[in-house]
Amino acid sequence: MMLEKIEKCPVCNSENYYMDIICKDYVISQEEFQIVKCQSCNFRFTNPRPGQQEIGKYYQSTDYISHQDDNEGVINKLYYIVKQKNLNSKLQLINDLYNKGSVLDIGCGTGSFLEICKKDGWITVGIEPDEKARKKAVQKTQGEVKENIYELPFQKFDIITMWHVLEHVHLLNETIEKIKQLLNENGKLIIAVPNRDSYDAKRFGTYWAAYDVPRHLYHFTQETLMQLMKKHQLKIFKVLPMKYDAYYISLMSLKHKYNQTRFVSAITTGLLSNKWAKKNNNNYSSLTYIFSK
Repeated sequence: MMLEKIEKCPVCNSENYYMDIICKDYVISQEEFQIVKCQSCNFRFTNPRPGQQEIGKYYQSTDYISHQDDNEGVINKLYYIVKQKNLNSKLQLINDLYNKGSVLDIGCGTGSFLEICKKDGWITVGIEPDEKARKKAVQKTQGEVKENIYELPFQKFDIITMWHVLEHVHLLNETIEKIKQLLNENGKLIIAVPNRDSYDAKRFGTYWAAYDVPRHLYHFTQETLMQLMKKHQLKIFKVLPMKYDAYYISLMSLKHKYNQTRFVSAITTGLLSNKWAKKNNNNYSSLTYIFSK
């Protein structure tokens, strides 16, 4: 398969970057992919990478949990439990930010977040490129779920969310510009991404599950995400930790490394990661960023 090569850093447009690490796709293909680091801004991105037409096959597996509603198996059950807790936290977050308006969830998967928002009185619209997941989202919400954001030419939203989605987007800068057009003047953009500067990222190295190549095209830190958003004139409003992620990512990373499910080690590492983050610039395993115009 031909891979596409990115000639310029998506954040600062520098053409100077070097190979940082090589990671394996442990979930689906077992192929190896290169992550490069920009010499100018330190942004890391998967390069070369599968193009938009080729990337779909790297999501087509029952092991890729975010496109499934199955809770069979221990890890899937744990993911499902944490997912339900996170859904309530996400709903509380948008309710704190805005008094019941319209929400656009980009990369909505099977529609669980949209479903809980709609039940709570929000006007909901979803974006989901994967056809199977999109159909499930439509069934759950009985609402509008589009394949891409360009099918929404005139709509405006009070809240736009991307829960672990931005790292998957091929047209990074173009997508952010389109999101700006879709966001109301007093609206909020919520972005959750893994944090390359976390304890668990340093602890697991190339086995860190949140590298998730080739599906994760970008590997953000607080500094590089802030720089990207500043480039698009979006202002940071708040940064919040996603503490549960440290445990789940540690569990998956240990499985990658040892080909075993090690619950005790995952809990220990998750605790250490969250404790370390408190003392180190809030560098939790994953972070939720809230931006405004």
